[in-house]
Amino acid sequence: MTVTDIAPLPALAVGRIGDPGRERPVVVFDGVAYDARPVTDDIDPGFFDRGGLEALVAAARAGVLPATTVDGERFGAPIGEPRKVVGIGLNYHDHARETGATPPAEPVVFLKDPGCVVGPDDDVHIPPGSTKTDWEVELAVVVGSTASYLSGPEVALDHVAGYTIANDVSERELQIERSGGQWDKGKSCPTFLPLGPWLVPVEAVPDPQALGLRLWLNGEARQDATTAEMVFPVAELVWAVSQCMVLRAGDVIITGTPAGVGLGSADQRFLRPGDVVELAIDGLGRQRQQLVATDMPS
Repeated sequence: MTVTDIAPLPALAVGRIGDPGRERPVVVFDGVAYDARPVTDDIDPGFFDRGGLEALVAAARAGVLPATTVDGERFGAPIGEPRKVVGIGLNYHDHARETGATPPAEPVVFLKDPGCVVGPDDDVHIPPGSTKTDWEVELAVVVGSTASYLSGPEVALDHVAGYTIANDVSERELQIERSGGQWDKGKSCPTFLPLGPWLVPVEAVPDPQALGLRLWLNGEARQDATTAEMVFPVAELVWAVSQCMVLRAGDVIITGTPAGVGLGSADQRFLRPGDVVELAIDGLGRQRQQLVATDMPS
């Protein structure tokens, strides 16, 4: 099942469709998909550096792009090869409570290997021997221009290109029990960041703190919340991260997950081969992944 089987086209968005490593860019305007290749060969960090998003949206509005279809196509991540992925931990009050943690006084920041980014409907591989692979629906922020030592949250959204959906897949034994005091190695296994299907520009998302986000495991609702419940809103996160690293065009910030993950559940249910996870965020589309086992190398 592809994303387009379960969600209508957005009013305004960009995306990438096609086989892995051979994706081609598309843009949607007023619910119609257009081939973006007259404007750009790909949607990657350089695309944003060149002002490509503005040019592509302008071309779609001018009606100068050829119409295309995305029906039945595989979606890749809406940005190819992001330079870095910045994760934010414990950023929903209810998620902090379910894990027994106190909401942090300032954002908890970790890094996730950009190499684990896959398409929104691609399989997710459970690491060999893992019994604690977990799900996390998250709003993802795509940076549109360089941000370093920003003066305050009030200017932060000026540096955001748009928003998409992320599943911050996490291996909890590596993240917590074998972490050595940091989370990165529990967050960066291959396929651990399904991203997309769409990158919806900032102008089409009036309030990033008013988005519903949901996740189902084998058809059973597991997460259902709103971004209004974030400890630190999007603008504050972008500002705070800019104080400790340079954010560049095409970087991705995943903004935390609400309650309902396996780690915090009464049944301690984690992901198994054959499971199907579906995610949705208002106005951004849906994802669907099947979990598969990864064999130990011979």
